[in-house]
Amino acid sequence: MSTVPREAFVPPSLVPRAYEDAALSIGEGQTISQPYIVAAMCELLELDGSERVLDVGTGSGYAAAVLDELAASVVSIERVASLAGRARDALAATGHASVEVRIGDGRLGAPDTAPLDAIAIAAATPEIPEALVDQLAIGGRLVAPRGDREAQRLVRLVKTEDGLGETVGLGCRFVPLVGE
Repeated sequence: MSTVPREAFVPPSLVPRAYEDAALSIGEGQTISQPYIVAAMCELLELDGSERVLDVGTGSGYAAAVLDELAASVVSIERVASLAGRARDALAATGHASVEVRIGDGRLGAPDTAPLDAIAIAAATPEIPEALVDQLAIGGRLVAPRGDREAQRLVRLVKTEDGLGETVGLGCRFVPLVGE
């Protein structure tokens, strides 16, 4: 995380607050997640640098940039075109132009990239979308905030030959995962 300049991913008026451990507004009703949560999600993904990762909910692109430092490749999906455009610019400006930013419904994932080693979902969902679980490789990990608008917990799913293993972690609060 120390190699990714968070100030490049926040609006100019919030640059002085870029390193606060807080979610900050990036417009369009969306936020950049607090650094602690980005770190917690990355830690739960247990990346070793060889993985193909899907980032659902690009937002500012900050988490995608951090994931790019930790994985072999990153595809990120954002439903709001203006945010996707700003994220592409910030990623390119910070040396993360290899991150592919797509505009679309993150609940559907990126089937053309499957099987994936890891999926990070940066939006709350009552249930993990089946399409995303289907795109995980055996041994693949998925981390997401699961719950309603008021109460969420980070969950980590690991896909095995026998199904899904689940670990429930810390409480959190994200914007909701919505489709197109």
